Amino acid sequence: MIPSVADVLAMPVVRAGEPEVVGGGSLARPVRWVHVSEVADTAHLLVGGELILTTGQAMSHGDAATAEYLTTLAAAGVSGLVVELGGYVRALSPAVAATADALELPLIALHRVTRFVEITEAVHRVIVADQFAELEFARTVHETFTELSVRRAALAEIVQTAAAMLDAPVVLEDLAHRVLALSARHASTSALLENWETTSRLLPDNWNAVAVGPHTQRWGRLLLRAEGVPSERARMVLERAAQTLTLHRMIEKDRFGLHRQAQTGLIDDLVNGRLDERDALARAAALGLARRAAYVPLAVDVAAATETDPVAGQRRAVGIVDAVTHGLGLAKTTALVAAEQGDRVSLILALPRAADPDEALAAACATILGEVRRVDGVRRAVIGAGAVSDSLSDTAHGLPHAAHVAEVALSLGSSAARSFYRSGDVRLRGLLSLIRGEPGVQRFAETELSALLRYDIRHDTDLTRTLRQFLDLAGNKTELARRLEISRPTLYDRLARIARILDVDLDDGESRTSLHTALLIRDLTAGTGRG
Repeated sequence: MIPSVADVLAMPVVRAGEPEVVGGGSLARPVRWVHVSEVADTAHLLVGGELILTTGQAMSHGDAATAEYLTTLAAAGVSGLVVELGGYVRALSPAVAATADALELPLIALHRVTRFVEITEAVHRVIVADQFAELEFARTVHETFTELSVRRAALAEIVQTAAAMLDAPVVLEDLAHRVLALSARHASTSALLENWETTSRLLPDNWNAVAVGPHTQRWGRLLLRAEGVPSERARMVLERAAQTLTLHRMIEKDRFGLHRQAQTGLIDDLVNGRLDERDALARAAALGLARRAAYVPLAVDVAAATETDPVAGQRRAVGIVDAVTHGLGLAKTTALVAAEQGDRVSLILALPRAADPDEALAAACATILGEVRRVDGVRRAVIGAGAVSDSLSDTAHGLPHAAHVAEVALSLGSSAARSFYRSGDVRLRGLLSLIRGEPGVQRFAETELSALLRYDIRHDTDLTRTLRQFLDLAGNKTELARRLEISRPTLYDRLARIARILDVDLDDGESRTSLHTALLIRDLTAGTGRG
């Protein structure tokens, strides 16, 4: 840093002259340069920030002339005046000290003869070193953010880099004062984000607040939340970071991408245990998630038309996330939303206070599904739900379970459609979906059903469908005959043929369970609904 008047007075070469502060203003004034002058009319040669060294020749003509001399120096903006006593001036009178006080110009007397060249060398060495350090810092800032731009670094990394360079908390917010990314550094995230929207709205647009986005399309602000950071360095880093963030946004070309990326990043931090509960709640609130008594993990899964065009597939995925977000707005509830692989969307939903959790969840899910089903290419959509919890971290850890439930529910078929599914709704099918890829499981299903499947192919019959409905109805032959619109003797004949083909007793409970399990495995392996 550029030395202050106090820093100069603390140097050994100056202390050897036994300096005494006679009068004037703050010693915290920065010293841009040291200038030796014995000329009274020297102010026109100065540009401000100089520390003047003199033996007092210009002050040897009386207090009135000295007062005029001090006035011209103060008007030129010098940092201070150091007078070596003994040559031209024996002492500085109280009147001169009073003038310095009135002008708020630091006036220092040296009681011993001092070599001015040693003072200038010592101070200039510090100033030049500081200037070199600033140039080196500027080069590092330029190279670092250029590298981040080239490799398209994420929002969080850009903000974290800026905070690391300044060793202070930095926050990126959008125009609605929602926090998109932050690095708390030595502060607590929860303390930093407490009442963030209110705090942010009252912050002035000064050197520690930089707008982000093209001049005519500002979309956010980058804020330094610390005191004591040099303003020149802070401004340099914040502006360079803002440029990198602007470029990042232009490459993404997604109007809502930044807010969604911030939510996805928060969910990832929660799932991987990188946040404690207080910090998680603070970040979630800053992203718009209402502080509720309970949260629930959800996964939206869809069955959609196969897309050969990757651009069209990506457009549909974006449309599904848009639909989920719109559905949340219609349901007047809030959630953290993250797009997963394919068309799946994960959510951490905040349940309204003073409401029945299941009723509130059913209403929100029904609204979300209504919007998702409007997306082009979506044939069917389901929502899997995990356990309700008052912990945001526990809710995040329930997202994989909700995704599993949604995947299984999607295979149940439209006949069993409902607003959301829990693990109890998928039951055996859920267990089988976990192991359906195992060769032993597939071999079991094939052994149980292959004879009947081959018979249907060879004789153009549909006995497999009859068996499925018989098992679904728990062996109720009267109801099955009614559904198939055939007589009971005809039904008995079909069931007898099935029993002979498979060599099983259809009245045996274990045989029915085994066959029903095999049919479920076949459905899950084929990725189809119930036939």
